[in-house]
This record gives sequence, structure tokens and C-alpha cells, in this order.
Amino acid sequence: MGDVVGKIGRRMIKNYLPGLKREHGAHFTIVNGENAAHGKGITESTYKEILNGGADFITLGNHAFAKRDVYDLFDTDVKMVRPANFPEGTPGDGSRVVNINGKKLLIINLQARSFLEPIENPFTVIDKILEEHEYDAAFVDFHSETTSESIAMGYHLDGRVNAVVGTHTHVQTNDATRLPNGTVYITDVGMTGFKDGILGIRKDEVIRRFITNLPERHVVPDEGKGIISGVIIDTDSKTIKNFKIEE
Repeated sequence: MGDVVGKIGRRMIKNYLPGLKREHGAHFTIVNGENAAHGKGITESTYKEILNGGADFITLGNHAFAKRDVYDLFDTDVKMVRPANFPEGTPGDGSRVVNINGKKLLIINLQARSFLEPIENPFTVIDKILEEHEYDAAFVDFHSETTSESIAMGYHLDGRVNAVVGTHTHVQTNDATRLPNGTVYITDVGMTGFKDGILGIRKDEVIRRFITNLPERHVVPDEGKGIISGVIIDTDSKTIKNFKIEE
């Protein structure tokens, strides 16, 4: 499921994710929660709320450490990863192997560098991670600003992982595909949050900023119509059988 934004995003997970899991027979659900705490970062309480809502695991992004209590949360046996290419010494892990019905699923979180922080090179970091782990299937959340870097990562990993799923822009792209060597790819899986706004925040302030070029406080509404966006992937070992998108 795509970036959960604020209270409405968490509500959408709670209200709709369990039903989607039953409908599609999902064995394991990964949710990007880097904007879960009122639109920026994640806290212990919002982390637990997402898991209680039906998620099995959480990935993050450039706002991973926006809330201080996530530092201590990473010291526990947390079901969550932050971008693997954050600098050495950063709290938490960037990849994790989980057991699903006797199969090893490698979950990797990466952050792109174009128009984002100049952290470690995600292309070389992912190569090292894949060399170091044994796994039956692998899922990559690539938190990226630009389509070019996202597509490049998809082709870089084609045939080596089951899926490369993009997050960060909050707009679901219409390019879900199966790459030549079998990896499922989508540039951005979309957002889970306030529908009638701009990227999950109230539209008036955003529009005013574009008009005046002055700073504006971004307001994440607590009430309103929501949207839930995600990708459903059916895998068999390292071979993709089929895929489809549900919004």
C-alpha cells in the first residue's frame, strides 16, 4: 500500500485493508508509513495502528526520522525498515528477511538521490544487499522523486527481485508492467490518505503558495474523503506469475 498520510490514511488502512486481504488472499502486506504521523514521519503509536489495521510490515522514506521516538522504536524487534542507503550508524535496518509459510521474503527499502538528500548510492547499496542475503523472493520499495531514477532502478534489478514498487510522489502512475526478465515494476504505487486535496494535504494552502511563492503551513486534514492505493503481486518463488493494481 502506498504512502499512508495522516489520520485519514490510517483510517483507510483500518477500514479497507483487511477486506482487500481477504478478497485477494494476500499472505503478506507491506505498507509505506513514512507520512503516517500527521503527514510527516512515523511514531510508535501510528506504527502500531498500521500493524493493527492489517499491515504485516512497514517501509519508510525521506521522512523516516521526522519524529524523534522512532529512534527508540528501531531498538526494538520492529517490523519496519528505513532506506538502506542512509549513512552508516543511522538507527534501524534497511533490509529484513521475513519467513512466510517457510519461504524467505527479503524486504528492502531504498531512497533515490535525485532532488532528495545526497545519501549513499542506492544502486551500489542494493547490489551489496542482494549478495549478502539468501532469499526465495525479494520486494523493493524505492522511494523516489523522479521517474528516470525509478525506471533505472527497475531495469537494474530486473530478474534479481520479484518487485520494484515506487513510493514518495503520492500519485499512482499508469505504468505497472512486467519487465523483460520477470520483475514486476511500477514507478509509484500512489497514496493512502485525503483524496480531495493535493498529495494528501489541504489544497488551499498549496495553491496559495504556488500563486504567491510565500511559505505556507501544509494542513493534513483529520476528516474527509479518503483514497487507498496499492499493488497486488502474485509470486511463485522468484518467478512472477501475474500482477494487478487496485485503487
